[in-house]
Amino acid sequence: MAQISGVQSWCLGVTIQLVLAAALLHQGFATVAPPTAAPHKDLGKPERGNYRVNNSNNTACLLASMGLQLNITFNSDSQNKTVQDVVNLDPNVTKSSGSCDSDSAYLRLTTDSEKTNLTLFFTLNTTSNKYHLSEVSLTANWPDMKVPFSAHNRSLDYLRGTLGYSYMCREEQTLAVTQDLSINTFQVQVQPFGLSGNQFGTAEECQLDEDDMLIPIIVGAALAGLVLIVLLAYLIGRKRSHAGYQTI
Repeated sequence: MAQISGVQSWCLGVTIQLVLAAALLHQGFATVAPPTAAPHKDLGKPERGNYRVNNSNNTACLLASMGLQLNITFNSDSQNKTVQDVVNLDPNVTKSSGSCDSDSAYLRLTTDSEKTNLTLFFTLNTTSNKYHLSEVSLTANWPDMKVPFSAHNRSLDYLRGTLGYSYMCREEQTLAVTQDLSINTFQVQVQPFGLSGNQFGTAEECQLDEDDMLIPIIVGAALAGLVLIVLLAYLIGRKRSHAGYQTI
């Protein structure tokens, strides 16, 4: 019985290690890129907005559904120093516009009487039929800003998808844009190319979501292995016990 107890303890230790490894794996993939700022203000998750860009015949050429949170570092007029702030983009007061071409498209989101203007540019590789978020531009003129804020990066590679399919990621991501700007995204589904009608194509899930699904599989497999090993140890111990009785 001492051997069985030892096997059970070993199996439990292995199971705990597997669960911890799965959790660390998930945590390791939880962020696309490190944020450029670390604001202390917690606004909660932003509301998910639905945005659309139409082509010349009034059918959708770009669809996006997502919650957006802006992390900005700027010069504060009231504090007379550089500060960090985080703002949720409110879809109820956000206007969307944009344009689509054969290999490029952009979505412009404008809020607060044009005091915040965020533009997301997408590029399609016509050889590989893969698209990605390649450029982000933000201008803002909030009341406490000493000077209007502006950030622009033309060499990004986020939200990668396949022509005719939508990109989907339920997990929160942090997209580093510049030293003074990062964007947190929540519940993202976007398709800038290859739309059929006015609906998203089949979703391609991001790596973060796949890792999230992997955790219960690892834990379940570990528990099943634990039960099997304990059962085998019990049967072996019982067999040895019977063999001992026969000898006596």
